Amino acid sequence: MEKKARGVKFGIYLSKELDQGLRQCMRSLGIKSKSRAIQEAIRLFIAENKWRLKGRVAGVIGVVYNHDVHGVDEKLTDIQHEYIEVIVATLHVHLTKEKCMLAIIVRGDSPIIRELVRKINGIKGVLFVRPLLLETT
Repeated sequence: MEKKARGVKFGIYLSKELDQGLRQCMRSLGIKSKSRAIQEAIRLFIAENKWRLKGRVAGVIGVVYNHDVHGVDEKLTDIQHEYIEVIVATLHVHLTKEKCMLAIIVRGDSPIIRELVRKINGIKGVLFVRPLLLETT
């Protein structure tokens, strides 16, 4: 009778700096097993990136931009109106005299959200875009 495997074992290479950082985080969080820490990291990686594949997603798209760049506010507003079917709400935060942060709460089909992220990334004056989206199906 063949025994069913409960998991998969494999080796990984970590640089000394990455290993030190991992050990430091593990100590501060009280995690005693590297396997447990790596499993948690992989679960988070999958959860943060699964939305890119397909299905329905929900979450926040964080945008930091320089509002002194001519037309950036108007372009961001126009894109939000273009994707009104997936945008639930937005929050505008003034970070400095030049920089603003926009938190766009979204819910909808993954391909549409990917397209929205891509279009925001293409706007001159946008410094970075960080989606925090999770699959809902």
